[in-house]
Amino acid sequence: MPPFDSTSAQLILWAVIGYGLGSIPFGMILAKVMGLGNLRDIGSGNIGATNVLRTGNKSAAALTLLFDGGKGAAAVLVARAFAGEDAVQIAALAAFVGHCFPVWLGFKGGKGVATFLGIWLALAWPVGVACCLTWLVGAGLSRISSMGALCAAAGSTLWAVGLGYGTNLILGIVLTLLVYWRHSANISRIRAGTEPKIGSKS
Repeated sequence: MPPFDSTSAQLILWAVIGYGLGSIPFGMILAKVMGLGNLRDIGSGNIGATNVLRTGNKSAAALTLLFDGGKGAAAVLVARAFAGEDAVQIAALAAFVGHCFPVWLGFKGGKGVATFLGIWLALAWPVGVACCLTWLVGAGLSRISSMGALCAAAGSTLWAVGLGYGTNLILGIVLTLLVYWRHSANISRIRAGTEPKIGSKS
């Protein structure tokens, strides 16, 4: 077993920093501050922007999308500024995990789509932009937010390779698998034709 050295300690530190950033539940915070009620009692009960939109407050949903994406991007940019690319990869993954499993909410968080996009925008902006456009096309054609998310996640690794960012391929695959895992119930509803449309309050 290899010795525990300073490099290992630094990577653990960046995992903690990434998780801490990712675990900030901006949807819950904004809903409370803006008097929208408890997101757990609204729509799907999710803490993300799509469920915030079901409150009818588009500004709150937009801010949730921005902040949830921003915390993923922040984890990447801060790690890149103060450490190496290994720390960037660890911080990015930890930020995604933090959003999905925040300690503050009993490890019951969101599905990570905005954080996923924010990570890619900071990690490799051309891939991030391509993923955002893929989300827009998928969601726009289907009128289903989760469909856009699944399309963006599936396309991310293809965009990474096609645009010359193959060094992020392993992280991209792991994030994609996590997105699909978090959307397993949505996938079942899509197949059954019962997945709510964008803007639905039910």
